[in-house]
Amino acid sequence: MMYFNRLKDRLQNKTAKVGVVGLGYVGLPLSMEMVKGGFIVFGIDTDERKVDSLRRGKSYIQDVPDAAVADAVNAGMFFPTSAYDVMKELDMISICVPTPLSENQDPDTSFIKSVVHEIKKHMQKGTLIVLESTTYPGTTEELIQFELEAQGLTAGKDFFLCFSPERVDPGNRNYNTYNTPKVIGGTTEACKELGVLLYGHVVKTVVPVSSPKVAEMSKLLENTFRSVNIAFVNELAMMCDRMEIDVWEVIRAASTKPFGFMPFHPGPGIGGHCIPLDPMYLSWKAKEYRFYSKFIELAQSINDNMPEYVLTKTAQVLNKYAKSIRNSKVLILGMAYKPDVDDLRESPGLEVYELFRGSGAFVDYYDPYATSFKDERGAVVTSVAYDPAAFARYDCMVFITNHRCFSYHELAALGVPIIDTRNAFAGIQSDNIYKLGTGIKSSEAKLAVGV
Repeated sequence: MMYFNRLKDRLQNKTAKVGVVGLGYVGLPLSMEMVKGGFIVFGIDTDERKVDSLRRGKSYIQDVPDAAVADAVNAGMFFPTSAYDVMKELDMISICVPTPLSENQDPDTSFIKSVVHEIKKHMQKGTLIVLESTTYPGTTEELIQFELEAQGLTAGKDFFLCFSPERVDPGNRNYNTYNTPKVIGGTTEACKELGVLLYGHVVKTVVPVSSPKVAEMSKLLENTFRSVNIAFVNELAMMCDRMEIDVWEVIRAASTKPFGFMPFHPGPGIGGHCIPLDPMYLSWKAKEYRFYSKFIELAQSINDNMPEYVLTKTAQVLNKYAKSIRNSKVLILGMAYKPDVDDLRESPGLEVYELFRGSGAFVDYYDPYATSFKDERGAVVTSVAYDPAAFARYDCMVFITNHRCFSYHELAALGVPIIDTRNAFAGIQSDNIYKLGTGIKSSEAKLAVGV
């Protein structure tokens, strides 16, 4: 009980030193909330560029303002570093590292394993460890608890261990790290008590659950639920295309039911770090139990094929103008995976770009937030400038991300065929706009702009 009581006292009076490993979309906002909660925070990241930027008070995360970082650094509450040996001074360590998929679509937990390797070298007894990275049920015990107990330590006595899934939604103006309820499960009751005590100082609402596995599974349920429903509505959009029924009007009509219906919307595919990846973590783990999730695999297949469907839809539109994708000039509007952010992680726009290039089109893109990216060949591709006169010379525009700053009426008035994958041009009546999920009348031929 000695370590438990010592850490409990330090958490209660906020003298505990906390560390956050991984200062990306999850770790940096969490660090700032922990500073606001009254704790001294050591932010650890192996990327020296991030560490240098933060030390200068410069944020690289859109949702975290420079002023928040600068104030925390100047007040002596936030210490960015790339040195893991600082763990020797910490009472609590939060792990916020990426959990990508391998080339074979299997979980890649190498980042977690790397951090655990450092924890084993530097951790002092009595430290609370909280894994926040999204992963399959059982990871907290398998990759952390078992590793530390193999060194002769005991969970709940010599160290304390919890899982608390991150729920970051970049660009969300209503919900942030503070006001999004935080689920947490500990490997023992003592672990959970300390985890709840810590986060009670940091976020508005803490939701304790019975075990790390429940907490891990809850995050996968959230994102698999979204993946499956998005896949269904994507399939419905393709069906409506075939039947020449406006899927967007169908969704609006169904949404008038005050109970038993939740609207999801089709699009060019799914992006971000969570929805394209998390269901595959669950599916992979389920196979260990010889359980095969048809829902997850089917949803993944439909969503993954949406960029190809956008290519097909574009070919149909260009055909009306007696053109082909090969040698056409195509402008992609929006490259980020969601509106009003610069986040390109797993963005379907990146695949759409490669598909058009692979089909022989001359492709440019315009995105006021995501101003550059590296293509499959490693070349840096830069957004073109906003220039309506130049846009009017493209053979078609493919609308991927519905940023609010786009001048929709101005773009529509250019007369260039627009393949709208987001219903962004809702309310604008123009015969050069072709929405995903509304059908194309193949018999109608069009003259290209300028002909």
